[in-house]
Amino acid sequence: MALPNVPRASPDALLALANREGRGRLKIFLGAAPGVGKTYAMLLAGKTAQEDGPGVVVGLVETHGRRETDELLQGFEILPRLPVLHRGKMIQEFDIDAALKRHPRLIIVDEYAHSNPPGSRHPKRWQDIEELLSAGIDVWTTLNIQHLESLNDVVQRISRVRVRETVPDTVFDKADELVLVDLPPDELLKRLAEGKVYVQDTAARAVDNFFRPNNLVALRELALRRAASRIDSDLLERMQSGGVEGPWAAGERILVCIGPDDTSPMVVRHAKRLAESIGAPWLAVTVERPFKQLRDAERRKVEEHLRLAESLGADEVKTLLGSDLVQELLRYAKFENITQIVVGRSRGGWLAEALGRSLPHQLVRCAEDIAIHVVTVPEPKRSPSRLRLVLPSSLRQRGLHPLHFLWSAAGVVCAIAVGRLMTALVSLPNVSMIFLLAVLFAAVRFGIWPAVFTSFLAFLGYNFFFIEPFYTLTVARPHELLALFIFLGFAVLFSAIAGRIREQAQIAVTRAQATRRLFEFARHLSSLAEPQMVAEGAVAEVQRSLGAPAILLLPRDDDLAVAAAWPPEDELDTASMTAARWAFERDEPAGLGTGTLPNVPWYFFPLRASHGCVGVIGIADRFASHAGDGTKLDSEVRTLFETLAELTATALERSRLAREIAAAKTATDTERVRNTFLASISHDFRTPLASILGAATSLIYFGSKLSDASRQDLLGQVKDEAEQLDNMVRNLLAMTRVEAGALEMRPDWVDLSEAFDRVVALAKRRGAAQTFETIVAPGMPFVPVDPSLLDQALTNIVGNAVRYAGSNARITLEASCDDDEVLLSVMDDGPGIAPDMLATVFEKFARGRGPGGDGGEGAGLGLAIAKGIVDAHGGSITAESPPAGSPAADGHGTRIVIRLPLREKIS
Repeated sequence: MALPNVPRASPDALLALANREGRGRLKIFLGAAPGVGKTYAMLLAGKTAQEDGPGVVVGLVETHGRRETDELLQGFEILPRLPVLHRGKMIQEFDIDAALKRHPRLIIVDEYAHSNPPGSRHPKRWQDIEELLSAGIDVWTTLNIQHLESLNDVVQRISRVRVRETVPDTVFDKADELVLVDLPPDELLKRLAEGKVYVQDTAARAVDNFFRPNNLVALRELALRRAASRIDSDLLERMQSGGVEGPWAAGERILVCIGPDDTSPMVVRHAKRLAESIGAPWLAVTVERPFKQLRDAERRKVEEHLRLAESLGADEVKTLLGSDLVQELLRYAKFENITQIVVGRSRGGWLAEALGRSLPHQLVRCAEDIAIHVVTVPEPKRSPSRLRLVLPSSLRQRGLHPLHFLWSAAGVVCAIAVGRLMTALVSLPNVSMIFLLAVLFAAVRFGIWPAVFTSFLAFLGYNFFFIEPFYTLTVARPHELLALFIFLGFAVLFSAIAGRIREQAQIAVTRAQATRRLFEFARHLSSLAEPQMVAEGAVAEVQRSLGAPAILLLPRDDDLAVAAAWPPEDELDTASMTAARWAFERDEPAGLGTGTLPNVPWYFFPLRASHGCVGVIGIADRFASHAGDGTKLDSEVRTLFETLAELTATALERSRLAREIAAAKTATDTERVRNTFLASISHDFRTPLASILGAATSLIYFGSKLSDASRQDLLGQVKDEAEQLDNMVRNLLAMTRVEAGALEMRPDWVDLSEAFDRVVALAKRRGAAQTFETIVAPGMPFVPVDPSLLDQALTNIVGNAVRYAGSNARITLEASCDDDEVLLSVMDDGPGIAPDMLATVFEKFARGRGPGGDGGEGAGLGLAIAKGIVDAHGGSITAESPPAGSPAADGHGTRIVIRLPLREKIS
């Protein structure tokens, strides 16, 4: 069931409407010159807007001393201005922060093109207004036509006055509503003479320099034309967003059709002259048909003609895709509200002209409410000798070869031989099907033209060998003649259909291969994480797909640098680097075949991402054709190359986002660790500090009343808690040195028995109530380690056991020698380490769930510091819970084992 042809809204127009959601609306009051009444009209409209509801605020209005304008300001809420010091004078400027804070429904800001003083947030007032619009605030403003950037030079030629404050046309075109405030030049000059525009002295100078009648008439025409153009664009946008088909002849719009023929340049120039004569916008299009593949020469001509239209100022240059040329042109014409179409006279031949099947004939027959202009040019005379020279060349351009016709003729010969053999063996009334097989063979294998050639050969061969009288080209019976011509018609028809199917199959295979290659390229890039790998993969794929040298440049140290190239290339010449920088900075193609440095042997294309240009990719000129007008790049190669470039830019963007996500995750983890560390440190520092503070306070206020024993006890508490704080600080500093790899090793020969005794004595001085046992194997040699670091590691491990094993636990320190290493172990019979924590017990801030902290005095650093010290000595440390082979096989107990290398001498 065919779907009804229902007009649809333009996706681009709907997307533009969606992008405006949440954004304020901009209304511009446009005038031809100062004094026409823009501000007055704006304030008058503001009075009406106040009646619709509150929220109308005046951000800034310049009255220039005009009494009528001052009177209109009464009743408005006026925001205070911002005083700014400029060139030694205090001036009052628009306060954008006050406007954003107030956030009214509608704000009136005069003089859209005003330049802000240096030091302001934005150099131009239109940028301030853009920020207000982004915040969802509606803005009304005023603008004179001479302040438009595109008209700056025109206004200077008219008035001999250079306007330095301008507004980009792209910003002006985004206005949601345009109000033209018009005043005849005579009325304006009268107002100027009456002092309603400037004071008398200033008015006299203005009349002499700018406000001349000729100037005002020209400026008024510019304003009217620009407003009409803006309204025409607004009408087109509303039609497209509403799915309304044209044409609506509210204004003329011209469409020129471009093809590969030599008359297209004349057709384009004619359309340009026609558009200028009536002051209408014009568009240039070409239509590609999916079943017809243009030859290289034809495709280059189409590209040249489109570039010509673009250089002549066409408002839009586009390539359409459709199987029906006429219907696609008319569909686009209705969509773009086209009122006139310009085409060249068809070269389809006298038959197409006679049957009315040429493009102009079909457009005239099918178009409704659209004028068709047919441009005719004289056809050059061709001599027969020239025709004979051109014909083989045209065949070669279509990919044909003389062998194709020879093989087709051979197929007919085979059909004749098979037919004679079959008629000799069996009496057959008709053998035409055998010749149709020969025709189909030629069409499927070689295309349409060899098949048509085969059809005529089969027609002659069938007549000569199988229709009476034999071996002549005459036909004896009328019905045989009819059958013969029917056979010829079927043969030509089959050849055309089969040839068309073959061409479509070839195009489909080519496009499927290109699509598959793009898919494989995208999948390959998606597996690459680093920008360098993406760059190398991209240039390799571009070189493999296009067969031309490729290079990719990425920003580095405020400049572009070669990231990858294939074949390998380290640097580019000065001109090529200039073109690459231009493409990167201006975000537009440069180099070969472009308008910027076209003689450079590279075509550079910017890699565009969401946050801007991320690099530049280029290909060399292996695909360039050197024509008389310069070097140009093949259009299909350029399209495929730009598609690969966009995929590369997406991969680079994904790589950047992946790095940012990893950095954000690292920052989050670091922040979490920092918060944990600060919470732990603040808690563990608070306890000894509270004890020290309490003891010190007691000694200060009650020292004379306390006994000597009590004072000594308090002083002992201060000393013990201070030592604990000192130990915590030393552990923190040790952890810092461990992470920085800055542990200062001072190795010496150490007696492990004495080291054990020092560690146990220190633990007991700190109040350890556990039972300690030290076991040193007989004949234990001295160990070459740093004594202070070893003591600190063992102290942290023992302190960890003291805090978690319980006051009734037994702690055993044991040393033994095993071949070329020393084994030191600290074992307790406490509750042990939870299985889920055993793997992370040596990490920073890892703390048990017991009542105490760890050997690092509660910060979760004790065992981490011990591991760092052991690693610095080239040893290893492990934890067992429960200890292997110990009596505490019921899940209790912990053993920390240190293995240190035993060397003969200190290194």
